[in-house]
Amino acid sequence: MDNTTDWTWDSLSVKLNDGILETLRELKFKHMTPVQSACIPLFMSNKDVAAEAVTGSGKTLAFVIPVLEVLLRREEKLKKMQVGALVITPTRELAIQISEVMQHFIQKFPQFTQMLMIGGNNPMEDVEKFKEKGANIVIATPGRLEDMFRRKSDGLDLASSVKSLDVLVLDEADRLLDMGFENSLNAILSFLPKQRRTGLFSATQTQELEKLVRAGLRNPVRITVKEKGVAASSTQKTPSRLCNYYTICRSEDKFNHLVAFLRQHKHEKQLVFFSTCACVEYYGRALEALVKKVPVHCIHGKMKHKRNKIFAEFRALKSGILVCTDVMARGIDIPDVNWVLQYDPPSSASAFVHRCGRTARIGNRGNALVFLLPMEESYVNFLSINQKCPLQKMSSINDVVDVLPKVKAMALADRALFDKGMRAFVSYVQAYGKHECSLIFRVKDLDFASVARGFALLRLPKMPELRGKTFPDFQEVEMDTETIRYKDKHRERRRQKMLVELKEKRETMEPKKKPQRNQAWSKQKARKERRKKAATKRKQEQGSDVDDDDMQELLNDTRLLKRLKKGQICEEDFEKAITRGHD
Repeated sequence: MDNTTDWTWDSLSVKLNDGILETLRELKFKHMTPVQSACIPLFMSNKDVAAEAVTGSGKTLAFVIPVLEVLLRREEKLKKMQVGALVITPTRELAIQISEVMQHFIQKFPQFTQMLMIGGNNPMEDVEKFKEKGANIVIATPGRLEDMFRRKSDGLDLASSVKSLDVLVLDEADRLLDMGFENSLNAILSFLPKQRRTGLFSATQTQELEKLVRAGLRNPVRITVKEKGVAASSTQKTPSRLCNYYTICRSEDKFNHLVAFLRQHKHEKQLVFFSTCACVEYYGRALEALVKKVPVHCIHGKMKHKRNKIFAEFRALKSGILVCTDVMARGIDIPDVNWVLQYDPPSSASAFVHRCGRTARIGNRGNALVFLLPMEESYVNFLSINQKCPLQKMSSINDVVDVLPKVKAMALADRALFDKGMRAFVSYVQAYGKHECSLIFRVKDLDFASVARGFALLRLPKMPELRGKTFPDFQEVEMDTETIRYKDKHRERRRQKMLVELKEKRETMEPKKKPQRNQAWSKQKARKERRKKAATKRKQEQGSDVDDDDMQELLNDTRLLKRLKKGQICEEDFEKAITRGHD
């Protein structure tokens, strides 16, 4: 996008309300972006709109302005409990962001009220707030909104309130479907009036999205906006002012390179994407200790109540690090992000584009860097072809030092970090196996020892992917890791109590049952082998199969063994029964 465009707000084919124009001047939005210029007049002229534009192209104002214009032009003024506009978005962070933009504009229009309906707080608080104050504009996430529609037993009749709905907006619509909200969306649409204007905004088009367009929009005007300077035949989906880099390093060197890079850019604002919540928890904790005098915040999808506060704090920072999962990849507008670092490539190519789009927004410049293993280098060509997303190789990162011994020392000093590291490793391997580009990201090609060293593990965890494998080049610590204690004394007391209880249980169970069961299994196995050989011999000599008596004997033995395993009979009774059966 080019901010030097001659598209001023006064040049629109429709006249905007003076209060809206005044707010635009206060927010210093002097020029329109292409998506705004294309969508606003259509949306205001009773058209349904399906808009596709690169991330960071100004889609929020493209629907906030027409929503307000439509409500201002209503013949009948909205009452307190009447919802005139509904905006649905996939994440609470994006909902908060849209709410903040909307709030700037409705300050000039005190006749309108808005309300957020998002996860992370008690739903009854939303119920009581709506019953008390109502709302003309509702901005919501799908799960919470569907829940609100179904709360008639709590005295909330949201279905009646939306009968006056004029405008429905589905923001980041492709992500709404990616995140599994299709059933919730269908349920929500069933409550809404058919006579409405609908806007669907997205950075990418998918087959699932096309189904939603056909189901929810009436003869929509389709808008595809490309950036200035991007060829008409091109389908590039990243901002034109984004410098996109990649670097190649071994698993055991990745974290060292990341720490060196963050230290060299400590006065800038940076997002660091990991593949799993557990990796965010682990590496975020390590970065707090290793990158000094820099605020480090962590956000992932499993956080319930802290996400809103953390998001607001990071947005307000001039410099700092946000360690996150793809929950922050879509639509989020964080001011002045200098670098987007992808420590782990995302599970889908489209997510790669959206991650990059957290920088270089609204015509600004920005940078992105993805860390790749040597075996993953062909991902660069894949992105160039599949997403029209060219990457250039970054020259080597300077002043790289080995910080992994410090991370190991931290894990030895606090069992909480040791546990986080083990969970992070397991989650990383499992996520790697689910990558949609499985021809490049192959679990069987992973050097597990190198990966474990990169996680600064003290020992390898027990998991199916490692079963039956040996790793002579991975050096485990020469100590019993069960002796590592939690720094939190209360947590350590609980662990010690649990270990004592577990030990007592084993002491009472093992002498009586485990050896006997093992002996019973081995005897049963030997008998099965003898019967199998005898049956084979008879078949060879006589051409007959197992006779009825042998079959009945086998069934009886199996039943007895099942009763022994369930604890219904003891070893002594089992032996007696087996002996009688073979006399």
